This record gives sequence, structure tokens and C-alpha cells, in this order.
Amino acid sequence: MLAKVTSFALVGLDGIPVEVEADINRGMTSYELVGLPDAAVKESKERIYSAIHNSRMRFPVNRITVNLAPADIKKEGSHYDLPIALAILKAGEQIGGADFGGLVMMGELALDGSIRPVSGILPALISAKKRGFTKFIIPAKNANEAAYIEGVEVYALNTLSEAVALVTGERRFSPVETKSFTAVLKSSSYGTDMALVKGQQIAKRALEIAVAGWHNILLSGPPGAGKTMLARCIPTIMPDLTFEEALEVTQIHSVAGDLSEEGIISLRPFRTPHHTATTVSLCGGGNSKIKPGEISKAHKGVLFLDELPEYSRSALEALRQPLEDKQITVSRAGGAVTFPADFMLCASMNPCPCGNYGSTFKECTCTPAQIKKYRAKISGPLLDRIDLQVEVDGVKYEELASEEGGESSAEIKKRVEKARAIQRERFGSPMTNASMGEREIKKYCQLSPDCERILKSAFERLSLSARARSRIIKVARTIADLDYSAEIKPQHILEATSYRNFDVKEQ
Repeated sequence: MLAKVTSFALVGLDGIPVEVEADINRGMTSYELVGLPDAAVKESKERIYSAIHNSRMRFPVNRITVNLAPADIKKEGSHYDLPIALAILKAGEQIGGADFGGLVMMGELALDGSIRPVSGILPALISAKKRGFTKFIIPAKNANEAAYIEGVEVYALNTLSEAVALVTGERRFSPVETKSFTAVLKSSSYGTDMALVKGQQIAKRALEIAVAGWHNILLSGPPGAGKTMLARCIPTIMPDLTFEEALEVTQIHSVAGDLSEEGIISLRPFRTPHHTATTVSLCGGGNSKIKPGEISKAHKGVLFLDELPEYSRSALEALRQPLEDKQITVSRAGGAVTFPADFMLCASMNPCPCGNYGSTFKECTCTPAQIKKYRAKISGPLLDRIDLQVEVDGVKYEELASEEGGESSAEIKKRVEKARAIQRERFGSPMTNASMGEREIKKYCQLSPDCERILKSAFERLSLSARARSRIIKVARTIADLDYSAEIKPQHILEATSYRNFDVKEQ
């Protein structure tokens, strides 16, 4: 007898329907699994055999053929266990009255018949819903992940026996209740605040501009100046994630397998890979299944690279394409997968090997050659893509000991949200100033003769590239938005130009 069950395969974040076919005929006892399965799928036989036996059902002893169609797509992961087991039981006429119509099933089976959680549930359900599927069976521990999708009927079950009871109609189960994202958002917090950062007014202003326009930023200063603390405060002044953005971010983390029990990402990601991180760990990849890397996990949030020159040259150069395209394509022998990568880059570094070059508190002991060699670890094209390059010096003791608090993150966030609202109205979409192309720059960033004169002087004096010129104009547009100014004024260009410290020091 032949039985068919529907499951889903993931290629990146895109789900593809997989038809699990089981055919049982008379003949020598055998079990053949075809359809381009990987090792985890091939090993499913032993898990399924024990799960069926320990669920007080009988594993057929005939000739069993299981096909995963379409056969030209590699099937990866253990989530095919449940649909294969049910297809075998149906084909073996143990659950003859089972109705699989319109059902999508995913889940790994334990030897005792319980259903273990699997990664990638959210993107699979979203893809399935787009294709017209509305009824699902998933592991109970993935219930929170599926609770934020409306318009679907999701059954989160604990055991194979429960799945059999559901499809045969022996028992009635309640579908997963839909949860409110707003309630989760209100209960979330970052645990830090700009008010805790003493001094560093210039750096705080630069961070506000960077977040308001979604610009990349580099903080350069001596050890202990507060660069890392400033960076960790960036998510606190960012606008809250919208539900659509939260779903995008959650899909990435679901595929990566590092989603929390809450089931959804409610805070802006803040990823801080160690400087020994490989290019693969940053970009994504893997020996079998291609998974997202740190660049994609920072989507809609911050990618913080502390001690930027200590990262390998190949890892840093890998940032160039996603910084421009807001997505990254990972190509491996098994194929190519594209992941979203719309993140804000925040990097920090010491200005020289000893860390004190330009400091007003300590004297630098490095030679000009050492400083030049150290700074040369960061290529010009990468620096060109960093809009704001800010010097952060040490803080005086009086400022550290002062009980007077600075502006809170909530106050700065209000100004940022107003600037973002101006940009939404301007572009008619959630697009930010940093994403403007030359056409948008020409339309929305017209410069007066005075502004052109200032920009031309900076361009010639600092030997700027065409990209650097465009980025200065974009930053000036953001500064004007924060000032609620419809036009870019000379003071906005001057301030934007002042955030090109590396270009100045190269002269």
C-alpha cells in the first residue's frame, strides 16, 4: 500500500514542500530510503523503528520503500522522522483511517516515541502558509515559535502516539493559541543605558546620528575609554522592532538553531564575534547544511567588532559586499543560499599598537611606521564604507566620580524615532538615509553653493573617494533630519565632515 505525507525542506529561509511517500509490498524484508537524504535522514530508520515499537505499534516486516520528493533537492535534518513514521504506519494499514489531507508535519523522534524539537520551524511554517497550507503538526517544544503566526492551525504534540491519535480522529487536540508580540515587547529590556556612560559627548552624538540614519560607525581610542560600553548602548536608542522585523530576525535564528524558549526575538540583535572568528563563522556556511553566520544573525541589529585590526584580513573584506547589498550569498559545494544582512556595523579599535596615539592622558610610544602598519590592517575600501569615524579619548576622574547623570537612552531614542519618521515620510517606506543611492541623493540632498564649497574643500584636502563624498552627504542629511531641517545647511556638512577622522590623520 502507498501513503503520502507532506513535510518541508529549507533552503536558506525558503521552504520547499517535500512529499514523503512510503510504499510497502510483499517481498524480502528491506528498507530503502531514496530522494537525496543526508546522514541524519538516513539514520532515521533506527529512530523510527524504536519509536514505533515503544509506542505499542508494529514496524512492518515487508519490503519498505520511502521516497522524499522532489528527488533533486537534498534533504537535511532530523525533522523528517515524524512524517516518515506516519507514512509507514499508514502504508502498513495500522492507521488505515488516518487523514493526512492538507497536513504538514515536522519533528524528530526519540527512541521512546517522544517528539523532539527541531530548528527552522518558523521559516518553514511561514513558507508553507504562503503556499496555502494552514494545518501543521510540530513538536510541543516548538509551540512558542509557531504561536506568532496568525491564520494557521498548529498542533504541538509530545509523542508519536498523540500524532496517530490526531490523524485518526481518536482524540481531539487544541491548536496552539496565538500570542501577542506587543506583550513580549513590553517585557523586554537591554539592561544598560546611555545615562550610565560618563562624558563622551561627541561619541554619544555620533552614535545618535548613526542610529538615526542607520550609518556604520568606528570608535577609535585608548583602552578603557569606554568604546565597548558605548557600543553596547546602541540597541537601547534604536526604534523597537516591528512585528515584521521580529519575524525576519526570528527566522534567521530559528534556522541557526539558537532560538530561545520564548519563541521570538523581541530585542534588536547585538552580535559580538571574537576577533579570532573565521570568515565562515561570520558569513555562514557549514559542511552539510548551510547555516547563517554572525553577519546574518545581526540582521536589523548591531554587528559589533571589537579591536577591528585584530580580525583576519579575509574576515574583514567579507564585510564589504553585505554592507552594500544588505544581504549575503553563501556559496558552497552543495549550492548557494542567500540570507538577509541588513545590520549596522559598529567597530572599535585602538589608534596604535600601544593604544595611546592622540590621547591627552598618556604618551604614545609607537613609531610612525608602527602606527601606519597597524592602521593598514584595515583596508581603504572597508573604511570608505564606515560613515562615521570617531575618536574617543579617556575621561577625567571628576566626570567619572560625578553623580550627575547624562541623557537617558529613552530621551535619545525619542529624537531618533522622530528622525526615522521624517525618513519614512520622505521615502514612503522604512528606507533610511544610509540606503540612499545616487538617484535619491540627487533628489533629496540638494546642496547650496556654500555647502558645495565646504564639501569640495574637504574632498580635495582629504583626497576623498566618490563613495566617501556620498556618505558625507548622507550623514549630513541625517543631521539635518535630527535638526528638523528640510534642507542641508553648511553646519550639517561641517559636522558630517568632522566624522572622517581617519581621513584627516592619513594626511
